[in-house]
Amino acid sequence: MRVFKFGGASVKDAEGIKNVYDVLQKAGYQDVLLVVSAMGKTTNALEVVIKNYFEKSEELQSSVQEIKKYHNQILLDLFEDEINEVFAAVNKQFFDLEYFLAHNKSPNYNFVYDQIVSYGELISTTILSHFMAFMGIKTQWLDVRNFIKTNSNYRDAEVDWNLTQKNIAKNVKRKILNITQGFLGSDENNFTTTLGREGSDYTAAIFAYCLNAESVTIWKDVPGVMNADPRYFENASLLNQISYREAIELAFYGATVIHPKTLQPLQKKEIPLYVKSFLNPMLPGTSVAKGADLEPYLPCFIIKRNQLLISLSSIDFSFIMEENISEIFALFHQFKLKVNLIQNSAISFSVCVEDKFGNFKELNTILSKKFKVDFTEDVTLYTIRHFDEKAAQTVEENKTVILKQVSRETMQIVTKES
Repeated sequence: MRVFKFGGASVKDAEGIKNVYDVLQKAGYQDVLLVVSAMGKTTNALEVVIKNYFEKSEELQSSVQEIKKYHNQILLDLFEDEINEVFAAVNKQFFDLEYFLAHNKSPNYNFVYDQIVSYGELISTTILSHFMAFMGIKTQWLDVRNFIKTNSNYRDAEVDWNLTQKNIAKNVKRKILNITQGFLGSDENNFTTTLGREGSDYTAAIFAYCLNAESVTIWKDVPGVMNADPRYFENASLLNQISYREAIELAFYGATVIHPKTLQPLQKKEIPLYVKSFLNPMLPGTSVAKGADLEPYLPCFIIKRNQLLISLSSIDFSFIMEENISEIFALFHQFKLKVNLIQNSAISFSVCVEDKFGNFKELNTILSKKFKVDFTEDVTLYTIRHFDEKAAQTVEENKTVILKQVSRETMQIVTKES
């Protein structure tokens, strides 16, 4: 079997749904399992519903109605006829959502988040499945929560591989187009869970692993994986092939190529992953597989903006030793600061971090009791894999370089715009 994953951008409106049908006509749909995300920005809209549920109950109903209206318009554009049973099926999903909002007793934010946000995927796959049937393609709609079983770590659940393997091997029919939801699973009490960052790609990898799939294809609105973000680099080039190892390295440094969690199950069974364009489905795209690190062999640029450079030095000029570093990292973990670069000398220790949750001010108060703390806000971290002199010059031009670190394959440069 082949596993295809379509993200929110590919199914954001009626034209997108029709385009998925066209892609399947060209790429084939026999022995295919589709993993599909919520439509467009539906997950964001459902996060507003969750916020209103906890904080602004007077706005709750209107935020749900906005999502209903958006999906209803897609239904009308696709089917033109409200007699079609898809309208009833989608109404049932919204009824279930509103029933949960009215009757839930749990104050656990993460639990509530997973129960509510899951309706994005459930509704999008319901619409897509009915449209395929309407166009003459026989489908099997699968509720992924009956297949992927997890623990109860809501919003970042861990997969129970044994149970999941049994469920998928026993219940996925071949010789038919299967359609299921990305990002979701369920725990032992059958409550919905979600799989965390890049969860839909991970879902595709889970099914591929359990089905011993021929390949996984992630369909995007770009021709494949580029060596740089074309928004910031004029001459970004398509990478034809990346090794599993290199893709994991790039992801580690912050590239939004493919999350390592997605790659690990594929690498175990050497299942190739393709990143292709849903706008030009016959183009070859990028393959991630065993083999050469990069083809063509080019420097790869990764940018992380809005970083914070922190330099710690000992107040009494004593060495910063392992026990100090261990304590500092424990505090970074506690305050949820993600460390992206480390550099240390005998009496100082510098890190480039991401303060996503705005906790540095509080952390600084604690660190200042033991260390002299200097910091620079709003810096940019550039990582260049397989760097050369020209690549470094490209990054450093018209910028103030405040830290540079070089290893065998990777150069990292922290800059402040001049």
